[in-house]
Amino acid sequence: MKYRYHSRRGSHPSRSSARKPPLNRLKPGADPRLKKIFAKIGKPEAAEFVPDPFQLEALEAVGRFDCLVSAPTGAGKTWIARQAIAKVLATGGRSWYATPLKALSNAKLEEFAAAFGSANVGILTGDRKENPDAPVIVGTTEILRNQLYDAMHHGRMLDTDFVVLDEAHYLGDEDRGVVWEETMIYLPQRIPLLLLSATIGNADQIAAWLETIRQRPCRLVRAKKRPVPLFPLFLHPGGTLMPLLVKSGPKNKPKLYKKVADCLNSRRMPALAPGNRLPPFGQILKILRKYDLLPAIFFLKSRADCDNALNLCLENRVEDPERVATLGSKMDELARRFPHVARHRQRWALEKLAVGAHHSGQLPAWKQVLETLMSEGILDAIFATSTVAAGVDFPARTVAFLNSDRFNGTQFVALDSTQLQQMTGRAGRRGRDQVGFALVVPGKYMDVRQVARLLGKPPSPVFSQIRINFSMVLNLLLSHSPEQVARLLRRSFVTFANQDRKKGMDLETIHANLLDDFTRHLEFLKATGFVDRDDKLTEDGQWAAQLRIDQPLLVAEALRLQIFPAASPVQTAAVMASLVNDKETDEHLSRKQVPKKLRAALKKMSRGLTPLARHMEAAGFQVRTLYLKPAAAVFAWAVGSPWQKVVNVSQMAEGDLAMLVLRTADNLRHVRALGKYFPREAAAAAKAMDMIMREPVVSTPEPLEAIRELAEETENWDNSEGSSKTPSER
Repeated sequence: MKYRYHSRRGSHPSRSSARKPPLNRLKPGADPRLKKIFAKIGKPEAAEFVPDPFQLEALEAVGRFDCLVSAPTGAGKTWIARQAIAKVLATGGRSWYATPLKALSNAKLEEFAAAFGSANVGILTGDRKENPDAPVIVGTTEILRNQLYDAMHHGRMLDTDFVVLDEAHYLGDEDRGVVWEETMIYLPQRIPLLLLSATIGNADQIAAWLETIRQRPCRLVRAKKRPVPLFPLFLHPGGTLMPLLVKSGPKNKPKLYKKVADCLNSRRMPALAPGNRLPPFGQILKILRKYDLLPAIFFLKSRADCDNALNLCLENRVEDPERVATLGSKMDELARRFPHVARHRQRWALEKLAVGAHHSGQLPAWKQVLETLMSEGILDAIFATSTVAAGVDFPARTVAFLNSDRFNGTQFVALDSTQLQQMTGRAGRRGRDQVGFALVVPGKYMDVRQVARLLGKPPSPVFSQIRINFSMVLNLLLSHSPEQVARLLRRSFVTFANQDRKKGMDLETIHANLLDDFTRHLEFLKATGFVDRDDKLTEDGQWAAQLRIDQPLLVAEALRLQIFPAASPVQTAAVMASLVNDKETDEHLSRKQVPKKLRAALKKMSRGLTPLARHMEAAGFQVRTLYLKPAAAVFAWAVGSPWQKVVNVSQMAEGDLAMLVLRTADNLRHVRALGKYFPREAAAAAKAMDMIMREPVVSTPEPLEAIRELAEETENWDNSEGSSKTPSER
């Protein structure tokens, strides 16, 4: 097992200073052609809610058929689900509402509790389990998939009568799409399925696939019209707003506005900002305010750009005393709910400038504060990465784009029509706006013509992301023979889609590739004692199947070898963080940041897992390196070190560190469930979870009794700055 640790004294490289705003001044202006569209800006008159035809069509279909609803963001897809759930509830039935994000699940919990009563709604998200026997359950799709595994294993019916899969385009997500596909394949035919999405280009193909594998009709309901019309704008570098597109020709097709084209063709087009600098956002906000185009969401290239943008908004100082008081009192209220928010470094910008930065590097509580303030119309602008476009509901009047590409985790790639539509879906608030705006801001990373083309294109198709992994194989073998698994794999979307796309193609080859990968995993499980020669799970295989995590075999092997430091919940949390971590780290740690017992525990883990890791690599399976830095960070957090000290140890963004802690807790939860087989390790995992799941990682501060009871764990870790020596060493 690879294990890296390098002790190095000295400070870490300092972060780059904030960019200074450029010196040029923008002169607010608007092209005359915008007068008519700007006259529509405002709040629509209050009117009694009348369902749209597509909503009624979908509601009529739900229950009788499966139903896939493809409609723009904000069109009212959740209304369909809410009405359908109400019907099921009225007949004494049970419903499951699955989402891709914990934050979205939390939001739906509040929405459904208000609609159906809190006693009738529960939530299951891995780190949150409340009212699990309620007739309406909201949770993440992974939890629903795991319940399907359990139902198949025990030969019982899934205890629900209706399932909703929100954000169904996650079927094509590279990392998590396999969970959506498994859920659709395993869901019993008797349970009606409702899928909701704004961005599926091949919805008809997915509906046809579902009909094939579930042997029941699937009604496709489409709505193309946005509830709030979208108007694209272009910001001239001088400060003038222009229409991006105009309609012309016999077919009235949109084309680039001539003044925009002339600007792009000009060899001397002025720049909003020199070099790689960010534009003067304070001046841009002034322009948007003049024409009543706020609030706005600015989509930027990176987390650093989002944070640095706040420094360029000093001209946006809130002057109205009543608004200042509202911002201050609202922040005080939220700070009481989320204590860490009171000390957040960007609170000043939020209260005094009415702007905030929202990205995955921020703490969950801080993002929730921003979402709350934006949803209530209190902020002028949020600077966000493209990840905020999916699954978070805080629409604005205007969304602004500075880049025509996005970072996909490894490199920058051009935006596609689906990603652009997800972002423009935030423009225009139903019930608050009569029109929404998409503002294209020219710059070094903006291909204006490409964005103009994408605005008129339909969503991109969704492709199957099914892949074989050890957790899937172990869980399928709980209730299926290899022959039955082969039949299940034949039902995959990739097999159907290729058949649908290329008539006469050798589908046996596609199916054989999946089956070969399954067999490769199966043979490895046999070689390592998790499956016997008759293709049945051994006792080890049966409990290992409950480890529905990224690296089930490594965690299972550590349990089999009893190399988890079960006598020390603090160390249990730390070594699990190393197993969970999926990012490379430079391992620049001083000796005082790494207690000797922690170093010894991780080395013991590494030595014990090395034979299995080498076996996996020889068989072609990827194995992660065990790094010390994430273990040291979670160790520091578990013994009660201040959050900022833990951030300094980890050298991670706060949001990344919080995610590491949450994923560590989720893995510990699976170990905790194995108390029948490993009582000491399960008890240590349970206690470790209590020690790391506290504010600001979670919103509700947890008592620290568990930490106080484990004072002996701090013998190599002094919570004060500077010392990590044992009493004898001092």
